[in-house]
Order: sequence, then structure tokens, then C-alpha cells
Amino acid sequence: MDSDTLQVFQSELTCSVCMNCFLDPITIDCGHSFCRPCLSLCWEEGQTPRRCPECRGIAETPDFKTNIVLKRLVSLARQARADHDHSSEEQICVTHQEAKGFFCEADQTLLCGPCSERPEHTAHSHSPIHRAAEESREKLLKRMGSLWKIREEMQILLNQEAKKTWSFKDYVALRKEMITAEYQRMLLFLREEEQLHLEALEREAKEMCEQLEESVFRMTQYRASLKEMYRELTGMCCKPDRELLQVLANVLEMIDLAEMQKPQPVNPELTCLPVTGILDMLNNFRVDNILSQTTTIHHMSLSEDGNDASVMFRDEHHGTSRQPQIVESVVSWGTRAFASGRHYWELDVTHSSSWILGICKDILITNTSINIYSDEACILFSKKVNNHYSLFTNTPPYIQYVKRPLGRIGVFLDYDNGTVSFYDVCRGSLIYRFLPSPFSFPLKPFLCLRSP
Repeated sequence: MDSDTLQVFQSELTCSVCMNCFLDPITIDCGHSFCRPCLSLCWEEGQTPRRCPECRGIAETPDFKTNIVLKRLVSLARQARADHDHSSEEQICVTHQEAKGFFCEADQTLLCGPCSERPEHTAHSHSPIHRAAEESREKLLKRMGSLWKIREEMQILLNQEAKKTWSFKDYVALRKEMITAEYQRMLLFLREEEQLHLEALEREAKEMCEQLEESVFRMTQYRASLKEMYRELTGMCCKPDRELLQVLANVLEMIDLAEMQKPQPVNPELTCLPVTGILDMLNNFRVDNILSQTTTIHHMSLSEDGNDASVMFRDEHHGTSRQPQIVESVVSWGTRAFASGRHYWELDVTHSSSWILGICKDILITNTSINIYSDEACILFSKKVNNHYSLFTNTPPYIQYVKRPLGRIGVFLDYDNGTVSFYDVCRGSLIYRFLPSPFSFPLKPFLCLRSP
């Protein structure tokens, strides 16, 4: 192929974004083709609708396959260019005065023919330079795809972490109100302890907020660095074969290091300080044997979305729940319903990580199902979200940024004042107190434990 024909051939195989030969070419809806990395960088900020960088036509398809024919033509073009420019690119072996046309994978070095047959290299795998370079580009493209996927996952985590920061700050404000209300029911000599408790919460909350903000910063920086590395690797893939092969090992090591440095999300947890004398006071209203001895096997469904999904469990003979995660559970209902007075009882969750407990309207209970994400129920439950067990409440739904109880949980119902509170019995501390809301119906306790 003469020089003019080669130049025309190569110009047809040039990406209009980077002006280099196509790298992992893809063809979009309008028919134009681009390097996959170039198109990823053009569309990385979630452009809607996505438009062709050349004709501005809308690309309807969300994902594109590699144009295999075009990829082969690009490989042939690189080979033709290398053959045409061999006089300027060749490295001459000092020992044999021959061009170095082979690449030794074991030593990561370029060799001439006689050198490749020497005893120290005969057991190694050798490839022509062009073939070795193409294989190396494929390896880099796979690693770049992995980096880009991590970067997209990091965007999701970044959004969650930023949302979590605001949620946590709102929760801290709410917790201050709960703690203040709790101490108002106690004697005046506890005022000093209340103030110390709030100050400790403020200090710890400040530290947690700083950790969350630092986590958001780290994720933002890490995501930006991945983009810059991706851009550099895109340029690296376009370098001449020999230059690419000579730096390949260092580049792969750099990618490994970047992947290992992926930051992990923060799971904020406040320390539950004990409230002096609270359990002694609550035991004045203690009710024993609160749950029925009869237990039934149900299906419990806890979605993994976090804040806004319903929680249901239903009898096994009525089919499976519509929710995505189904596990067998043991459910115990209260022996009686309460329609007045103050009542305190304790429930043991020692041997279960996922559980639901609280009170609900007596008529909500049927033989088929119960939706405990209801305004007519006060619920505390533990479930696993992102490999971390967290506490949640309903009406309104809140994540409880406190340590999860590992033993007994106390439930205090003040029916006449319309409040329900949950306590960590082991720590003698408040978990959550529902804001006052008058009850106009009988309430029945229940406990649902996920089978181990």
C-alpha cells in the first residue's frame, strides 16, 4: 500500500474526538463511530438526551457493542503504519545489529531474532511487536472498563453519602428534641446530667459530620482521579507500540494501586449514653409474659431500599410476598390489647440480626398479612443495608443512627399521652421516642424474629 493510500485509509479510521485511530470502536444510532473511551468521557456527566459528538443526533440506545469489523480494520491500519514507518521506529540490537521485532512477555523487553533464541529466552513466550501491542491494548481496555465501572459505582455511593450527611444532621436535631423530652419527665436534679448528655451528643455529632464530609470529599477526589487516570490511559493506548510495551508493567501496577485505594462509605453511629434511673422508673409499669406462647411461621420481607419501602410478613400458605427478599420468621403476638394506661415490657433479640417489634392496631392483625409500615403502628426494626445492620422506625420513616441493641429491648407505651418509646436495656439508654399522637384504638404488641 503506497503512502497516499495508507494516509486515506487511516483517515477513515480516525476518531473525530481524539483524532487518533479508533480504540475499541463503537457505532452509535446515527451511524458515526467513536472510541469507546472518548464517548464515555463525552457522556460521563449523564447528558440527557445523549447526542452524537459529530452530528448532534440523539442516541437512543443506552449501551453499544464493539464494532468488530472496524476494530479489525484499525488493527490492520496500525500494522500497515508500523510497517511503513519501520525505519524510524526500529530499535537495533547492539549485539546482532538486527531490528528488535519480538516482545518477551516474561522479561517485558524487546528482542531481535537471534536474542529470542538465546538460552535465557528460549523458554519464554515471544510475540511479534504488533501482536503483543494489540494484546496489551486489549488488557488495558479491560482494566479501563473496570476503572470506569468503579467510577460509576462511586457516583452512586457519593450521592448516597451526600444524602446521608443531610439525613444525619436532621436526625441529630430530632434526637436533641427526644432527649430533652425524656429528661423533662425526670426530677430537677437530673438537669445537669441532661446538659452533659446533650453536650456529648453535640461533640460526637460534630465528629461524625466531619467524618461524613471528609468521606464525601475523599470520594469526590477519588472519582476525579479515576477520570484523570482514565484520560491518561486513553492517551497511553494511542502511543507507539514499543513505547506502550515498555511502560505497560508500571501502568498496570498503577491501576492496581488505584483500585485498592477505593474509599469505603461511613456508617455513622452515635453512642447511647445511659439515662440515670430510667429503667427503674419504667419497671413500675412492667408487664410480664406480654407475648403469646403460640408462635407461627411467616414470610417476612424487608426491602433493601432503606427509608421508603413497606415491611410486610404473611402466612406461608398464602404464597410468597411481592417484596424482593423473603425469609422465614417467627412471629409472636401480644396476649392482650391495650386501650389505656402506661405499660412497659422487654423483648429479647439476642439471637436475631433482623427483627421487627412494636405495637399496632389490634384489627390490623389477620391470618394473611399485616403491613406494619402504617400510621396505625409504632415500629422499630433492624435490617441489613449495604452490608451493615441499621435500625429504622416508621411513621415517619427514620434511620436510627445509634448502636443496634444486641440483647433486650424495652418498649414503653403511654397510651393516654399518645407516646411509644424504645430502650436499649443493656445500656439503659433511649433508642427512639415517637412524638405524641393520640391513640383512638386498642394496641397490641408483637415481635417478629428472622430465623437464624
